Amino acid sequence: MRHYWLLLGACGWVLLILIIFTKLFNFRSVDDYGRRIIGQSGTVPVTKMVKPVLVSSSDKPTPKPPASPTVAPTEAAWQSVIDKRIQLLSAVCKNGSLTNLTHVSINKFVLDRIFVCDKHRILFCQTPKVGNTQWKKVLIVLNGAFSTVEDIPENLVHDHEKNGLPRLSSFTPQEITHRLSTYFKFFIVRDPFERHISAFKDKFVKNPRFEPWYKHDIAPAIIRKYRKNQRNSDLTASGLHFEDFVRYLGDAEGRRRMDRQFGEHIIHWVTYAELCAPCEIHYSVVGHHETLEKDAPYILKAANIDQLVSYPAIPPGITHYNRTKVEHYFSGISKRDIKRLYERYQGDFQLFGYQSPDFLLNKTINDPKNIKSSQHL
Repeated sequence: MRHYWLLLGACGWVLLILIIFTKLFNFRSVDDYGRRIIGQSGTVPVTKMVKPVLVSSSDKPTPKPPASPTVAPTEAAWQSVIDKRIQLLSAVCKNGSLTNLTHVSINKFVLDRIFVCDKHRILFCQTPKVGNTQWKKVLIVLNGAFSTVEDIPENLVHDHEKNGLPRLSSFTPQEITHRLSTYFKFFIVRDPFERHISAFKDKFVKNPRFEPWYKHDIAPAIIRKYRKNQRNSDLTASGLHFEDFVRYLGDAEGRRRMDRQFGEHIIHWVTYAELCAPCEIHYSVVGHHETLEKDAPYILKAANIDQLVSYPAIPPGITHYNRTKVEHYFSGISKRDIKRLYERYQGDFQLFGYQSPDFLLNKTINDPKNIKSSQHL
């Protein structure tokens, strides 16, 4: 009997030890997040460990792009405008009937017009009377001489010995070819007839930069040839009239002879084709003076310099085409002279999508009473 109770007691102790060990083991079994894991026999259901599922890139939610790299609808629309200009330029260059007006060789005269910014791989062909001075300022800033365009003295911009802007003509033929084929290239154009008015006012009426050869050399030569019954003593005093200027520009043979005498001072009314050879040089962008408010920031961004420099502020309304002004200046000029002028610049009209001035070409004969002396306008 005694052995029986001893055996029963020993079994009880063994059972008690097993219960305590089991509870201790369950307490220490926790998952990676500190939660207890209880066996299937317990009252708490087992937490299932879900195996990660690999999601393909097509199934992933598309993240929202950052705000800065997005292309705004207006930018995309303007890119289309730029593309259409280049397409039109290419199409007109292929027009055999206009070859004499659109094609020129890439000669020294053209290379002298193209300024180089090697630091940012940019070529800019200058076309006077279209904001050319402001673009020179942009390139001067990019070359590091000044921090902003506002800091550049006006007299330095056109001092090509000191402004630090090399011309493409200063490089070797191999260097020229490399830059023409790899650099970002652009130039700006303007309605040809409005450009002539601006050139006439700037060089023969106001002459703000004091270039006396226009008044004392070029103007008298034009007057002497195209104004009848003009005494030599009055050539300078009377001043050049816009009518004289138009006759000179439209006279193919006479103008060529006079231009050789005038030298490079004539660049202010040379055709865009002669200045920049757009049918031979594949430009990246052709900007228009009439849309400079949109073209300037587009060019800066396309050339990857928009974070480095800003185009100078554009006065309101200064770039808009002014048909009233054009009609006013041409009011006293014969249809024959207007037609000759258009024939010379027809290539520029068509290359860059400017409408032919039919409102002038088809106008009625002018009443001499309405003719005004243009040098005072």
